[in-house]
Amino acid sequence: MRLREAGATQKAASAAVGINRRTGYDWDQAARAANAQPDANDDTSIAYNCQVTTAFAESDTMARLAAEPPTAPPMAPVLALVPEPGEGLLAAPEPPADAEPSTAPAPAPLQLPAPAPVSIEDLELVIDARYLSHEERELIADMLRAKKSIRAIARELGRSPSSISREIKRNSHPRLGYQPHGAQRSATKARARPKPSKLAAQGPLRDAVVAMLKLYWSPEQISHALIKDFPDDPEMRVSHETIYQALYYQPRGGLKREVDNALRTGRTRRKKHKNPEERTSRFRDPMINISERPAEVEDRAVPGHWEGDLITGAHNQSAIATLVERTTRYVMLVHLPGDHTAATVRDGLIKTMSTLPAHLRGSLTWDQGVEMAKHKAFSIATDMDVYFCDPHSPWQRGSNENTNGLLRQYFPKGTDLSVHGPEELERVAQQLNGRPRKTLGWNTPGEQLRDLLKAS
Repeated sequence: MRLREAGATQKAASAAVGINRRTGYDWDQAARAANAQPDANDDTSIAYNCQVTTAFAESDTMARLAAEPPTAPPMAPVLALVPEPGEGLLAAPEPPADAEPSTAPAPAPLQLPAPAPVSIEDLELVIDARYLSHEERELIADMLRAKKSIRAIARELGRSPSSISREIKRNSHPRLGYQPHGAQRSATKARARPKPSKLAAQGPLRDAVVAMLKLYWSPEQISHALIKDFPDDPEMRVSHETIYQALYYQPRGGLKREVDNALRTGRTRRKKHKNPEERTSRFRDPMINISERPAEVEDRAVPGHWEGDLITGAHNQSAIATLVERTTRYVMLVHLPGDHTAATVRDGLIKTMSTLPAHLRGSLTWDQGVEMAKHKAFSIATDMDVYFCDPHSPWQRGSNENTNGLLRQYFPKGTDLSVHGPEELERVAQQLNGRPRKTLGWNTPGEQLRDLLKAS
């Protein structure tokens, strides 16, 4: 490049440094482009406060840079392609002594543009845990100052090393290096994408999508069909999510105005899919999940812990509450006159449990049926904690489920259970409690409970 600036032809300069003429041409064009548009990041007149939010944010770095004398801007990267003398290639000769110096005006230095304003709300907004937080960026900056490696930082944050590497490369200042406050602002600005939808403007892509929607194709079918029909046209690509947004949100394409009843569901707005962990509680009073049940209940070592449920009759118009003691398998049936609302079930359970001694009233495990909406009142009256099973998990109260199957021999499905009075329920319970059980060493539940009462 020095030869070209001295007035040498492109062919002569290429031969002097021992490179191909085509390579010399490429270098020449790149140098002209660099001179026409100088890099703002290589200029010395940098606004030091463009990436710092407060005067004391990075005081050590600022003090060090303020003490350094100003240096000349480095050469453009393309100039580094010229080989130095003594490295195996021909040394570039000095320009002629009679060569006149260049009178071309030097390009004016460019100021780094001030960053676009970012609101405090956007800076502090937490979208998802997969995005780096402000605190994590401060830790990255501290560990970089401590000369920690990328992998050490990733282990400390529980992140992928590639994520930390990209964060440092993307959000580092060209002169100040990685600063957490500036990195947070850069990431926040990059997060917003005021990008128009691919279906917002008229064109072949929108026409093709509209035509397929009128054939009642789903957005996913349309997305894959476009790839198959236009394999060599990248402009004819659209994701199914973009089509859904254009149908549901008018600012994202407005397809709904052109396509009536485009979706088979006929919905005019999107249905939210809830996370199972965000399931709304069924009861006003907070439930105690079965995962919090003590270990002594799980291993059946201590008697006095019960499982319960309802067996219902025809059209769910009548019901009987069933109770099974986990250690002895002793069965108690609760008569529910009239209905099986929460108040009726509460009163029936309180009346039945009150007949037991205190040491046999440990806890009750139930499913999440609405009949236990008054569980707090039951707990206060009987001093028994109520533990609720997970949704659709009947195996978590297996003894009760097994007993309900035995009871169907006496109370078949599809029959009216209200015809069975308290005396009939007591007779059935005594028969079940008089059956020998293999799990009890062929003893009966009645005998097991009798031994417990004698021991107490």
